Amino acid sequence: MSVEKAVALLKAGEVIGLPTETVYGLAGDITQPRALERIFSIKERPFFDPLIVHVDTIEKAKILSQNWTPLHEALAKLWPGPLTIITDKITAINPLITSCLAQVALRMPRHPLALAVLSHFQGLAAPSANKFGKTSPTMAQHVLDEFQSKVFVLDGGSCDVGIESTVVAVKNHQTIEIYRPGFFSAKDLKAHLRSLGFEVEVLYAESPVAPGQLKHHYMPSIPVIVSVGSDLENLISKAETKLEKKLTNVVTMKLGFDAQIAARVFYQNLRDLSKEHDAIAIMLEPQHFEEDWAGLLNRLKKAASLWIS
Repeated sequence: MSVEKAVALLKAGEVIGLPTETVYGLAGDITQPRALERIFSIKERPFFDPLIVHVDTIEKAKILSQNWTPLHEALAKLWPGPLTIITDKITAINPLITSCLAQVALRMPRHPLALAVLSHFQGLAAPSANKFGKTSPTMAQHVLDEFQSKVFVLDGGSCDVGIESTVVAVKNHQTIEIYRPGFFSAKDLKAHLRSLGFEVEVLYAESPVAPGQLKHHYMPSIPVIVSVGSDLENLISKAETKLEKKLTNVVTMKLGFDAQIAARVFYQNLRDLSKEHDAIAIMLEPQHFEEDWAGLLNRLKKAASLWIS
């Protein structure tokens, strides 16, 4: 019944909270300008930040793309999953989705409820279902809290991955560029492509065609202070000086030793710890700079108010 309600609302030009394996998205029908405008309005999102289009089949992704190459096809074998592939767009795609750029970001999510809803549409634009720049939601209640229950949310439980998808593009038919790290690292993608007979470079880069590129993003309601090689007492002292205020209730958030487990609970922990403390301290260790941690480290750098070494 909930899927039917979600579909009906979307067809009426409304937006909904949609579960995926990464984070909950604020979804709208890509063929309805009113829905796209509502996404930007409700999120308070600037129009220069492009949206990801979600589909339920590779065929739909190909229809929206002008240059679907064998490398794109190879990358799409990781679908459904936490990977967004950037391609040249067809002209019919609303420029609101792409920030007037020539490329579009496409993804097939892994969540069964998302796929059930998507089967009724050409595609849904679905950035994270939170106010722009704030902590992404990984539970339906997060979305309800964020928008004061003014948005219908399809409850799909807790997100399995917990951080946004890896965003990639194919360059010159021989290089993969990662514009936003996530569940899949460069090492993962290189191994996947090699297994399919492609020997290509996989590099980390930046591009305006990918969402989430601003310096500060994913931020909770209290300061996040990250330490590299500093003890907690020294960290708090430096933070008080830079923030120009006394910190009386600082909580330490431990990342642990498993990157996937840490990512799954990262946003949830930021939300929970923000309720009863005035700052969150995160002490990084050498293993947190290994490639498996690239996605989480990217989110942490953008969520941090201070980075102290």
